[in-house]
Amino acid sequence: MLIKELISKKRLGKELSKEEINWFVTSLTNNSITEGQVAALAMAVCLQGMTFEERVELTLAMKNSGKTLSWHLPGPIIDKHSTGGVGDTVSLILAPILAACGAFVPMISGRGLGHTGGTLDKFDSIPGYNTSPNEKLFRKVVSKVGCAIIGQTNELAPADKRLYAIRDVTGTVESIDLITASILSKKLAAGLDGLVIDVKCGNGAFMQDLNEASNLAQSLVTVSNKSDCKTTALVTDMNQPLSQSIGNSLEVLSAVEVLKGVSDDYRLLEVSKALGVSLLCSSKICQNKNDAEILISSVLSSGKAAEKFSEMISELGGAHDFFDKPHKYLNSSKIKKDVYLKKSGYVNKINTKKLGNTLILLGGGRLKVEDKIDYSVGIKLKIEKGDYVEKSQPICTLYASNHQTLEIAEKEINYSFEIGHTKENINSDIILENFE
Repeated sequence: MLIKELISKKRLGKELSKEEINWFVTSLTNNSITEGQVAALAMAVCLQGMTFEERVELTLAMKNSGKTLSWHLPGPIIDKHSTGGVGDTVSLILAPILAACGAFVPMISGRGLGHTGGTLDKFDSIPGYNTSPNEKLFRKVVSKVGCAIIGQTNELAPADKRLYAIRDVTGTVESIDLITASILSKKLAAGLDGLVIDVKCGNGAFMQDLNEASNLAQSLVTVSNKSDCKTTALVTDMNQPLSQSIGNSLEVLSAVEVLKGVSDDYRLLEVSKALGVSLLCSSKICQNKNDAEILISSVLSSGKAAEKFSEMISELGGAHDFFDKPHKYLNSSKIKKDVYLKKSGYVNKINTKKLGNTLILLGGGRLKVEDKIDYSVGIKLKIEKGDYVEKSQPICTLYASNHQTLEIAEKEINYSFEIGHTKENINSDIILENFE
């Protein structure tokens, strides 16, 4: 086969055969096709789309491009995935909650993509934590603790690892077909029994339209269930940051506070609980949503979930007392400054994507794959949509490493909020749709 023929075929909107898709994935994996050729086919898919059969075949081919895991543990093997948002720290909270409930969570996560934060970047801010353990250690921690959050290995879905990087720099991130195959190839390779997917929707998400987000959720659920992994999905609001904290170290601290029960980050906790309830029910740990909600509240209030988080950190190389003394280990920013708006009024809109990009300007995200991250910088919000704000009231605190980036970020912050004299009718729902 010739890659240019596949590119031309898909550019014309024709369906690729199973054999053609398998050949493409094999060529992608062994680097026998160039980055430009991969980008061209990705763009053709982005513009022309794929059939359901093509999505399934691409997902399975990418899953089988490397090693697949199997588990023999006394409980369901389950996981969660988010399509990416701002201030999304759910994984750090949900994995230990599920482990405390009797599940096993081998969570393989990614780094920041575009304006959205990455779970691995948050864990990289924890000194000593090993996000790239060998398989033996990964299995040991999952078995002993019940959860382990690590990065994608070279052995699991290597085709996706290459395609993922190319999509990020070629404007093809938003393709439902490619997102479906990318997410599910990694998750299915991890040997899961069940999965819940958090599809973000709003101006801070890759899917800004509810209809698009719903289509993606339906695609993920249908393809994954067709591939023998029980999957549900929630569409959740990303028209404002999920957490009050934006930035790697700040978000780790936020997760610790939630697990300690001392946080007022209610949006973050609500989404974490909702995803947990969905998984506990689909995996048959709980018979109904009420029982699942009670169980989650129990492991949080008893400190069992906190213990799982602490154990996971120490088993993967972090300090034994990290959970109790996170400020001792996390890097602190050199400069801290409150930001004020230029006029008083109601916060009617928040440009969440701009806030995510402001973190990048501070040095807390990536413009290029090879960029290094400053884990100490970030934004701590003090307001949310619908609030009335006086000019004398700080809307957030900026954490920066130098005055130049601080000044740039401060200007961007003021452009991130739409302030009105009257309060608009704002939809306060956090969970928008549920796919089971």
